[in-house]
Amino acid sequence: MEKRINAAEARQPSHLLSAPTGSESPQHDADQGRDGKAVGFVLVHAGAGYHSESKAKEYKHVCKRACQRAVEKLKAGAMAVEAVTAALVELEDSPFTNAGMGSNLNLSGEIECDASIMDGKSLHFGAVGALSGIKNPVLVANRLLQEAQKGKLSAGRIPPCFLVGKGAYHWAVHHGIPPCPSEKMATKFSMSAYKRNKRKMELAEKVETEYKQTKKRRQSSENQENDSGSLDTVGAIVVDGEGNVAAAVSSGGLAMKHPGRVGQAAHYGCGCWAENAWNLNPYSTAVSTSGCGEHLVRTVLARECSVAVQSEDAHQALLETMQNKFISSPFLASEDCVLGGVIVLRCCRCVGSQPHQDIQALLVEFLWSHTTESMCVGYMSAQDGKAKTHISRLPPGAVAGQSLAIEGGVCRLGSPVD
Repeated sequence: MEKRINAAEARQPSHLLSAPTGSESPQHDADQGRDGKAVGFVLVHAGAGYHSESKAKEYKHVCKRACQRAVEKLKAGAMAVEAVTAALVELEDSPFTNAGMGSNLNLSGEIECDASIMDGKSLHFGAVGALSGIKNPVLVANRLLQEAQKGKLSAGRIPPCFLVGKGAYHWAVHHGIPPCPSEKMATKFSMSAYKRNKRKMELAEKVETEYKQTKKRRQSSENQENDSGSLDTVGAIVVDGEGNVAAAVSSGGLAMKHPGRVGQAAHYGCGCWAENAWNLNPYSTAVSTSGCGEHLVRTVLARECSVAVQSEDAHQALLETMQNKFISSPFLASEDCVLGGVIVLRCCRCVGSQPHQDIQALLVEFLWSHTTESMCVGYMSAQDGKAKTHISRLPPGAVAGQSLAIEGGVCRLGSPVD
């Protein structure tokens, strides 16, 4: 089947992109800031999957709250890593997202979470996988990052950046992160989904082989339409007033996953990426992904997108990367339906065009793209009074896993030069 792309804006230069959330432009001039200083920008997602119209309000609301929490930190002088962590905690605490509280249950009826965070300034990374008994996995990932920045442990040991299972749990508790019983992390919605999925599996195991194969094929087709909501990993990317970037991602994983399974949210270069501008890279970049973890791991999509948007036209570069390195990736050649989504931020410093303007601006370009039926995003600068949200959907007739949607905008934040 021919792969289709929604690329109405593909030929537009990235600096002309506008957000599709109404008539209000996302462009922010320097004189619009409340204190005249650039104190940052945040872009979040509540997952790439399926977001029903009946729950659209809730998904948008949690994205708004996550943006507001990050901006509160930025306005208080926090750096990007602290702000992105605050956004993730808000997303994890929502019962509507598949991260932290209310995560999908595995085959054993337990919650195991993955999360990671990356600091673009230090390039340090922290991650946890298959973690149970901790309400906010991103806090453990962030603490791992912080501890690594302190240097070597006693006897010259290298501090860990990635812990899993019971080891991650005990490390977290030892470092002051309070435990939370797994049964308290399950919600009515997640328990209901688990019981429904369990009944389906038990029924499938009882039927005759021929009928079982037919049912599996039918369910596979139905799952592409109905169960993609289980792919709603959450994430955020932030740039602070100094131009530092950070990215984070958190997930409860696929519904009915095998115990111990670790998805892209914990893998280096797959779930998130953040890198300040340096040497030959003119832009600082940050990426957070969502979707089918196995697809994202096998394509190292976060890292691939970060590298791609170093080119002049970020929009075209992201479109080509999603098409060539994800949908048509040779590493996913055996897959009929490739499901994933990304949010991407890149920024650079630029001086005002007028000689008399003693202004240094931070130009922020932000994009999101997905092959799933929908993706919910929110964004906000510290100069905004409130966050903007949008549920991006594939165009009518497009096939999830084989088609691509891509949208975005630009934000210019002004700051007096010291």
